[in-house]
Amino acid sequence: MDMPISLDWSKEEVIDVMAFFQAVEEAHISGVDRAKVLSLYRRFKEIVPSKSEEKQLFKQYDQESGVSCYHVIKKARENEHIQKIKI
Repeated sequence: MDMPISLDWSKEEVIDVMAFFQAVEEAHISGVDRAKVLSLYRRFKEIVPSKSEEKQLFKQYDQESGVSCYHVIKKARENEHIQKIKI
């Protein structure tokens, strides 16, 4: 599967973005810790501060993997009482 990455990112940034996308996929398969998802998303936003670029990357990844980044983040933000996010 092709991960949406930018050639402008450092090696560390690419690894961090890939970790975020892997957590999103994990949330769809077996569930993932809510705090982990939110932490990885905060790091993702440091690398990709632009909302429009975020939407483009999410759309590209969603189409490639068949999962929804938006729904994982939305569920993690709205459900403070849930420890494990599963879509």
